[in-house]
Amino acid sequence: MERRGYIGTAGVVVALAAGSVMGTATGAAAAAPAAAAAYNKVCGSGYKVVNQIDIGQVGTSYLTYNSATGKNCAVTIRSTPGPAVHMYAWVQRDDTRDYADDDGYYRSYAGPVYLDARGHCVSWGGVIAGESADRSGTNCGRITR
Repeated sequence: MERRGYIGTAGVVVALAAGSVMGTATGAAAAAPAAAAAYNKVCGSGYKVVNQIDIGQVGTSYLTYNSATGKNCAVTIRSTPGPAVHMYAWVQRDDTRDYADDDGYYRSYAGPVYLDARGHCVSWGGVIAGESADRSGTNCGRITR
């Protein structure tokens, strides 16, 4: 499977995230922070939230993990559902090009997307209507023998 498209997309996500962070930093003092969008448990039973990041004031991206399966799940959730907007949820295993993503126009959330990453660091994030956030090299697991 050709993965060059993802590498380009990842660069766009990181660039968008940098622009979003820079754009938010200047107006952060003037605007009250929005409450995080609640995790909707869409990843399924056994998945627990291990990390989250606000996407501006429009929503939250969640990273969950299921210790029984060794899989991560990422989902991006809008704070207030409404008309469909461009949304993106993604997770990538850092030591490979293995990734999972969901890119489309949604009313409330993008994802869930699943990736086997037991014992590995992951990068993950999301986009909602042009605002983005991501984390790189987080949630590094240990392989137990």
